[in-house]
Amino acid sequence: MSNKQSITVDLTQDQLDHLDKMIEKFGLPDRGKAIRCLINFTRDTPDQEERVFGEVRCLDC
Repeated sequence: MSNKQSITVDLTQDQLDHLDKMIEKFGLPDRGKAIRCLINFTRDTPDQEERVFGEVRCLDC
């Protein structure tokens, strides 16, 4: 049995477009799966946490 919970995430159209491109490129079933892949990446590779979360990126400011 899955213990998944639904959440709301605010994303820009550019972010959604990029997410959709990754879904198509990698044959993912939906946006939720794509986001879970991103989260699982840092869970599985803690040496990359700083690279992903430590740097402040403001592409949409």
